[in-house]
Amino acid sequence: MLRSTAGIGAGFAIAPLGGLAGASPASSARVARENAKPGTRDWQLTRSQIDPATKYRCPWIEGYCSHTSIEAGETLQIFVSANPASEFTLDVYRMGYYGGMGGRQVHSLGPFEGKTQADPVVGLKRVRDCRWTPSCGFRIPHDWLSGVYLGKLTARRTGIQSYVVFIVRDRRKADFIFQCSDNTWQAYNRWPSQYALYDDGHSQWYWGANVQVCFNRPYGRYCQIFDAPLSTGSGEFLLWEFPTAYWMESRGYDITYISNLDTHARPETLNRARGFLSVGHDEYWSLEMFETVRRAIGRGLSVAFLSGNTCCGRVLLTEDAGRVPNRVFERLDVFSPPDPPEPFDHMSGLPHRSPNSNLLVGARSIPPVTGGADWACSLPDHWLFDGTGMKNGDSIPGLVGWEWHGDPAPIAGLEVVSTGPTYQAPGRQNGGTYTATLYPGPKGNVVFNASTIWWGDGLSAPPGYLRPSVYTSPKGPDPRVQRITTNLLRRMLEPTDGKA
Repeated sequence: MLRSTAGIGAGFAIAPLGGLAGASPASSARVARENAKPGTRDWQLTRSQIDPATKYRCPWIEGYCSHTSIEAGETLQIFVSANPASEFTLDVYRMGYYGGMGGRQVHSLGPFEGKTQADPVVGLKRVRDCRWTPSCGFRIPHDWLSGVYLGKLTARRTGIQSYVVFIVRDRRKADFIFQCSDNTWQAYNRWPSQYALYDDGHSQWYWGANVQVCFNRPYGRYCQIFDAPLSTGSGEFLLWEFPTAYWMESRGYDITYISNLDTHARPETLNRARGFLSVGHDEYWSLEMFETVRRAIGRGLSVAFLSGNTCCGRVLLTEDAGRVPNRVFERLDVFSPPDPPEPFDHMSGLPHRSPNSNLLVGARSIPPVTGGADWACSLPDHWLFDGTGMKNGDSIPGLVGWEWHGDPAPIAGLEVVSTGPTYQAPGRQNGGTYTATLYPGPKGNVVFNASTIWWGDGLSAPPGYLRPSVYTSPKGPDPRVQRITTNLLRRMLEPTDGKA
């Protein structure tokens, strides 16, 4: 169960809002002003329940949104099912720092009639596309700052709760764009029971083609390395991305948020920032996403892959049954050459004709894919480690996991800033080698690859955060991770040299 914490951890000090060297005071003030507003921990679920017959769904109250991301002035529809039928309320919160509370309530709606809506039929390629009747909706106010928003659904009959999640995007120029990994959230969504991208009806971890998933359905309980029912409905945001967002907003960074689908369908959105962040578990990309980020790096955009297993699976995005584009996707390929023997079921049947992700990220997912390690310093004199006090071989315990990158790309100027063996358990190596890298872009920009899903664990521990522990265990907020990240983000904001 998610634990309610004080959000700071031993030895973790958050700098005053807006106090970052290198960030524009005028632009940073927007995030600082937002986070100075009163926060609350009422965004957290207090009574969550999972149907043991399905293992993943909360049929008492569950829902999904009409948009993965949405702009001010547009109307968001919420589709809700309650079984048994029950009135329900919807409380909406923007997620951030807010004095350590983690969220601010921005809207309260209801009660509404909550009826039991039919489970969708199993469509071609096992897709589950709910065609539910909208239960409520509202227009996004113009004063809502870009961010990740959670809607807390509460069934009045039972008191049971779950989330819906959406991103408010904008069009303004900002220092950093924070890309949420919602393709990956949906790929692992087993709602209502065993209908993830990994479920072909035979294997629970199928890694082939001809299986589709759809955004028109609730997010079920998280299905991987730990039991987290108090995150039900929020995808994977609270687990892997929120610690980074919480820390960045605590520091007053000028940050704006987008969905994976925005990178896919709105390539121009990357033109409005100096830095782009891929955060957490960012596994599933389209070829359009790959090419959009590659071109942006060529134009001078700096990128920080504060993520692991990044840009591994190539997906094809298509329309849903209502002909809404980019609501359904399937796995087409792997962004890598073959690695015989392939680590997952049916991966060898994919064509392996896509670009190698290490040419974008700096390194890529390689067998054995999973594992953990300490994150070691390989270049102590590098600017990345300024102020950390780290010497060659000094390490941050357990920070690498549970998926990572290796096989660094032959990119001119690429530096291996951290590397070491990976482990299947403390003291037991599994034959892997993780590699964190940094390479220069063509215009003075930089591309950093942290080579871990758990980078955010070293930055902060927001309220409700559940620390992972598999293979090895990260140890929580660490001033060295915070300083490395500060050095990196400051460098990403430096003016490029203007070379063609």
